[in-house]
Amino acid sequence: MSHYELIGFDMDGTILNSQKTISHRTLEAVNRAARMGKRVILSTGRCISELEEFRDVLANVSHYVCESGALIYDAVNQSILHSETLPRDLVEQVLETAAHEDVMVYMMSGGQALANASQVADTSHYHMGVYQEMMDRVVNKTDDIGALYRKHPFPVEKLNLFSASADIRERLHSRICGLPLAIAFAEGASLELSPRNVSKASGLVWLCGHLDIPLHKTIIVGDADNDAQVLRIAGLSVAMGNALPHIKELCDVVVADNDHDGCAEAVDRYLLEA
Repeated sequence: MSHYELIGFDMDGTILNSQKTISHRTLEAVNRAARMGKRVILSTGRCISELEEFRDVLANVSHYVCESGALIYDAVNQSILHSETLPRDLVEQVLETAAHEDVMVYMMSGGQALANASQVADTSHYHMGVYQEMMDRVVNKTDDIGALYRKHPFPVEKLNLFSASADIRERLHSRICGLPLAIAFAEGASLELSPRNVSKASGLVWLCGHLDIPLHKTIIVGDADNDAQVLRIAGLSVAMGNALPHIKELCDVVVADNDHDGCAEAVDRYLLEA
């Protein structure tokens, strides 16, 4: 058995296959790792409510590094351990900028999601149609998210901007890239905005400190740009076969894609048998 003590999986494009489900082989590998005393976590851009449907099937996952590192969640005790929030003035600036573009503003607050009802009803327009059923179910819907925030400001850990086109995303990025935010390009035509210096990497550092696990004893598995920083600091970085080319380049090893049990391969080859 390897010296690694913890393995962390990204969700979309990694532990989830193209049908947004977890295969039997991958689930067996996760459970086997936990039985062998290894710590299994999620490292994801999703918020807590977006992970709820997987809570039972992933009962052996102990912690979630949620919202791209802005929120750390104890899945066993169902409690938030740590969170970072965006300054109110920055949220207001982003809302003002987004109001002039065809973009869906998706807020994460206290582990829950909030968005405009009219836009949630048509996620495919924002290149997020694969999440339609999930958003219908978990998003707290409002008529005007900008007006709601300005009237009653509330803590916001993360902002997703789902654009109607790549050109819109580029314009948005050019207008907000000077703000003191952590900005990541994500799937579709979206941007993920987090507090400055917050990322999946900072989330892993915090959690490893909490669990007293050295970073060099961690394995992280991912596929996309928002995984890059955490892959760089992991003891072993694992790229999925479907990962972006530059993500594969920066990783130590590459496994099969998310439709061919790459996560199970990572567990079997590098966590349990290395």
